[in-house]
Amino acid sequence: MKQVQAVTLCWVLLLVSRLGARDGFPEEASFYYGTFPPGFSWGVGSSAYQTEGAWDQDGKGPSIWDAFTHSGKGKVLGDETADTACDGYYKVQEDIALLREMNVSHYRFSLSWPRLLPTGIRAEQVNKKGIKFYSDLIDALLKSNITPIVTLYHWDLPQLLQVKYGGWQNASMTSYFSDYADLCFEAFGDRVKHWITFSDPRAMVEKGYETGRHAPGLKLYGTGMYKAAHHIIKAHAQAWHSYRKKWHNKQQGLVGISLNCDWGEPVDINNPRDVEAAERYLQFCLGWFANPIYAGDYPEVMKDHIGRKSEEQGLDMSRLPEFSLQEKSYIKGTSDFLGLGHFTTRYITERNYPSRQGPSYQNDRDLIELIDPNWPDLGSNWLYSVPWGFRRLLNFAQTQYGDPPIYVTENGASQKEHCTQLCDEWRIQYLKGYINEMLKAIKDGANIKGYTSWSLLDKFEWEKGYTDRYGFYYVEFNVRNKPRYPKASVQYYKKIITANGFPNPREVESWHLEALETCSINNQLLAAEPLLSHMHMVSEIVVPTVCTLCTLIAALLLMLLLRSQS
Repeated sequence: MKQVQAVTLCWVLLLVSRLGARDGFPEEASFYYGTFPPGFSWGVGSSAYQTEGAWDQDGKGPSIWDAFTHSGKGKVLGDETADTACDGYYKVQEDIALLREMNVSHYRFSLSWPRLLPTGIRAEQVNKKGIKFYSDLIDALLKSNITPIVTLYHWDLPQLLQVKYGGWQNASMTSYFSDYADLCFEAFGDRVKHWITFSDPRAMVEKGYETGRHAPGLKLYGTGMYKAAHHIIKAHAQAWHSYRKKWHNKQQGLVGISLNCDWGEPVDINNPRDVEAAERYLQFCLGWFANPIYAGDYPEVMKDHIGRKSEEQGLDMSRLPEFSLQEKSYIKGTSDFLGLGHFTTRYITERNYPSRQGPSYQNDRDLIELIDPNWPDLGSNWLYSVPWGFRRLLNFAQTQYGDPPIYVTENGASQKEHCTQLCDEWRIQYLKGYINEMLKAIKDGANIKGYTSWSLLDKFEWEKGYTDRYGFYYVEFNVRNKPRYPKASVQYYKKIITANGFPNPREVESWHLEALETCSINNQLLAAEPLLSHMHMVSEIVVPTVCTLCTLIAALLLMLLLRSQS
């Protein structure tokens, strides 16, 4: 009952705050000038599979994404793989130099489970070269006064665990993940004080076990994703308890989870059904994982909807698994902070899907998502710039989950491959709007500790290959050494970090102009890259060939000279 009251209060507060917005007095229209709290942490992020490459080097085992991309069959746009990606495995120092240039406080990156445990099982094999790689990376970050925020799992499950046990469909994954997490705490916990167990598990299970668009590519409609999520929540809790029991007293670190969710806005705030649908959207997205961790069980609306539809489909029990009383108690409270990822917003209205259409996540929610054609289109088929939704999601999470410490773990915008301009003014506008709405949320009372912009580099974007570019730094993937070029947004974000916010209108406007001035030079360098690459290739081939010929000619002349003298 208390949970229902909290949800209702949250929505009343949000709806009251936006009534003026619908009447022509939008609270988001006024830009708020001010600074973030002292000690606020600014950073950028990445993930192992999307950037490292070196997929089979130095003892690394295959991941489900290696198997998924290598199978071809049109699973990834252009049949691309991340076999080399950004070559991040070989360019650690270069990329840390980029982080220093941006003046970030922290760097969020993930560890590759199969690089550390090639078979996925600690008792079978620990890859010492993998341990050394991440240990050296952490040391290099700390030497540069950059705090590592480390994600244990960003979708790259060891392939052998998928083959042998069915991956996250199997309850045994919780113990294997706990063993892996324990290894990481032991190896790196003396220096890493911010741990994220899972990154965006909702997208991972929906696309991996419902639609099949992501590895492992299974289409277990209405069942597989709920089962996988159930095991992931328990795995998260077990890792948190393991850290508390064995490592916390000595290492004094924090363990949380990163949950991504778009904001759901009712189409008609005066229509109770639309309001309920928007609430349902958020509970099926954020509450699915956050509610067990903060309240001990799945949201009531999920249990009610999935349970009713399961019964109507002739099933003896709900397709949504149940936690035992012991498990509820064990899971509740297993987070030292809430990691929150957010990219865009949707308008939500109710739509009833008959149970006879069959089980699916979409049908279970009984809603449809809409967009406003007036929202700025960034060239993506799903990501629109709607800054005010960010503030509302942050306030929702703050109210819904009892004022937890929040780290924004992912927020950014993508650019299509054909747009190679480094003067990314649209990304500057996105950053300005979203970060300002985050500042307003702090002013509202949200306990936000840090912000991670996504991402440091252009990288492999899962089923979209290399077509979507989220990076502050443009990566020329077609050139062998994968050079990086700063976009205008690098300078703009750096200014925000240095000022710790938005001090005054004149200064903020000058940032914009300065950022766009610097990118024109970088555009010229990028345009010259094909010529430079050609010259580099020529030098690699021609110079050694000429040197070899000169050596042979010299040897021949010397031999002739010696013969003539004899």
